Amino acid sequence: MYTGIVQTVAPVTRLSRHEGHVSLTLDLPQARVADLQVGGSVAVEGVCLSATAIEGTEVSFDAMTATLERTNLGRLEPGGRANVERSMRMDEENGGHVVAGHVSCTAELVAVKTDGAGAHLAFRVPAPWSGYIFERGFLAVNGCSLTVAEAAGDVFTIYLIPETLRQTTFPDYRVGDAVNIEVDHQTKVTVDVLERTLERLLPRYLSRA
Repeated sequence: MYTGIVQTVAPVTRLSRHEGHVSLTLDLPQARVADLQVGGSVAVEGVCLSATAIEGTEVSFDAMTATLERTNLGRLEPGGRANVERSMRMDEENGGHVVAGHVSCTAELVAVKTDGAGAHLAFRVPAPWSGYIFERGFLAVNGCSLTVAEAAGDVFTIYLIPETLRQTTFPDYRVGDAVNIEVDHQTKVTVDVLERTLERLLPRYLSRA
């Protein structure tokens, strides 16, 4: 599990494409490699990946075709950058929210508006997922725990403070690009349970009306 607090932005040093998967290598700060073992979980742009090799500060991962189809990891190239967060320890403070690293969908960046040193970013999500996004609710965007400022239909907006822009890959994205979205699991369960309950009870209520 993760917190949605991005710990570092790591450069992509190598990337090779194979049939069925992509292998990528990131150069992490020494502090983020400490105690990491092969097989350990790391969130890369919000996607939970397992370390396949560790050489000094360079850590390699494999992303299967199914992962590439459901996320934006296919956009990564050598020289690019990725948000990175090590998995959370049980004794650590969670300054964001519980994030699984399991991407729900990708959303299209449809508008960017600067506000001083900060920015407002608007995204369009696939219709099936828009029902889980609410104003003042939270979700993970590229692995970053954020609060939804506005939500209308299939478009939602987030406000980014200068520190968030400095500590993440958001400045690398342009209108039309896709970002990884992970909706809050508890919110999803609550909405699904309510919808199923209403679907079951509403016909009974109408039949008695």
